[in-house]
Amino acid sequence: MTDDKKLDNDNQVSKSEPVATSPKPKKAPASKNEKSNKNAQPNKQAKRIAIAAVIISLITTGGGFFYINQQNQALQQQLSSVSSQLVTAQKTINNQLQETQQASSKAADEAVNRTEVLMAQQQKSIESLQLAISDVKGRRPNDWLLAEADYLVKLAGRKLFLEHDLVTATKLMEAADQRIATLNDPSLVPLRQAMANDITKLRGLPLVDKDGIALQLIALQEQVDTLPLANAILPETPDTAEKHVSKDIQDWKSNLSTSLTNFAEHFITFRVRDGSAVPLLSPQQHFYLRENIKAKLETAIKATYSEQEAIYQKSLNVALEWSQTYLDQDAKSVTEFDNSLATLSKAKVDLAFPAKLETSQLIADIIRERLRREVTTIATEENK
Repeated sequence: MTDDKKLDNDNQVSKSEPVATSPKPKKAPASKNEKSNKNAQPNKQAKRIAIAAVIISLITTGGGFFYINQQNQALQQQLSSVSSQLVTAQKTINNQLQETQQASSKAADEAVNRTEVLMAQQQKSIESLQLAISDVKGRRPNDWLLAEADYLVKLAGRKLFLEHDLVTATKLMEAADQRIATLNDPSLVPLRQAMANDITKLRGLPLVDKDGIALQLIALQEQVDTLPLANAILPETPDTAEKHVSKDIQDWKSNLSTSLTNFAEHFITFRVRDGSAVPLLSPQQHFYLRENIKAKLETAIKATYSEQEAIYQKSLNVALEWSQTYLDQDAKSVTEFDNSLATLSKAKVDLAFPAKLETSQLIADIIRERLRREVTTIATEENK
């Protein structure tokens, strides 16, 4: 653009300048072709300049467009990066929010549970205090007798079911019945009837003198070492008729033989026995026999207190069998020992106790009902 302006200025200067006064040689007039060529040269230069200017403007425009495109791409990348960061941040915030909500919900649930537990404990404390107040304010003078009867009934159940002490359990039930009779309360007649039924059942059970049986077995144990052992058992000899000398002279041969036989029997005797003889036990076997009998009696003593009647009877029967086989049955001490074992083996050491006492649940229900009634009465008075 500056070159075109310079050319225009030069043309204007050339046109405005006056013609020099100095004389110039006159030229011959130019032809029309030369004039047209001279006019065409400035037009070509102008076109070239215009084309160069267009090219430069296009290059400048293309560069600007390329630069703007690069900037747009960079901005797009930054925008996508920022958007991804925003999405990540949103997810993180959502996760943190969920975790916070869960933690808050868990903390709230724990607080509610603790509150419920505390409220339940306070409610139980209130109920226990109400029962204590009712026990103090609403207690009647003879209620301690009912509580004592309840204690005696529970103690009788423990003695019966845990220790199998039938005598003590019966005495405790009778003492509880006396406490109820002292109250002279007509509403407790069903309770006294249940007590009478339980006492009758307990009295109807047979008594087992466990200590007496155990002492008898201990005495038999101490007697084992003094019992005589049996001798060798020989089979019985057949009965033979004794031969006598006849008075007939014709039988002199047989009489001679008989006389010689009777004379020889005073020196040597031959007896024929059918069957096998049972040999004597060795001294070591004697010791083991006595110790085994003692062990069986000891097992019977333990079975007596544990009320295992099958083991008790089996042990005594085995001891009796060994005694009859290896001890001297002709001795009076052995006979008495066997008779004692046979008698003790018939004793009953296992009794069928009742499954429960009818009185126990009934007296507990009565006490609970009375306490509930007293608590209701006290609450009504306080509301008024």
